[in-house]
Amino acid sequence: MGGVADAAHHQSLGEPSGPPWNEQEYATMAEIKAPMVAELRKRTGASMMECKRALVESNADQEKAYELLRKRGVQIAAKKSDRETNQGFVGHYIHGNGKIGVLVEVACETDFSAKNETFQTFIRDLAMHICAFSPLSVAPEDLDPGIVNKEREIYLAQVQDKPENIREKIVEGKLQSFYSQWCLLQQPFVKDDKRSVQEVLTELIAMIGENIVIRRFARLELGQE
Repeated sequence: MGGVADAAHHQSLGEPSGPPWNEQEYATMAEIKAPMVAELRKRTGASMMECKRALVESNADQEKAYELLRKRGVQIAAKKSDRETNQGFVGHYIHGNGKIGVLVEVACETDFSAKNETFQTFIRDLAMHICAFSPLSVAPEDLDPGIVNKEREIYLAQVQDKPENIREKIVEGKLQSFYSQWCLLQQPFVKDDKRSVQEVLTELIAMIGENIVIRRFARLELGQE
């Protein structure tokens, strides 16, 4: 088979459509088994077709396919970032000892997605994350400018013995570390410390197919203001 018929044949088999496959791609397809596709789908939430396509393009390398799908997720999230988010859900988490409670508002585009099980799971996990990591703000730009200025002054004092032309670069590096410790989106995710909250959110946007925004949160701990 060739041309349109060849592409239709591949699509009927659940294979990615597109240009006719070369010998290497046929060999790769033969190596890709259903459990490989299922495992990649479980890790990324991408469709079976997208997972198979990524495995073909990465020559059946799971890690390369995973990174490829993550990059595509970033591209999808960027395209959806200007969409309005008028729906969503307010999730909560109460620590087992009853002394810490969290409320978090996550917005999306439709009520249908707000009720999606994956969306709801993310909100529950996010509330638990906030309980454990005590972020000060959602993003760096939401931080109190007074806090940022104070940190910058401290870092500048620490680098006075360094050459003047690299002081600002060192200070900026220290500020980025500060943000990753105290800003929610930049913190390592509580259930997977190899990814930031922002990376988990980006993958969720790609999976759900809508713009999703963490709007605000409140963390209450008994005896603390």
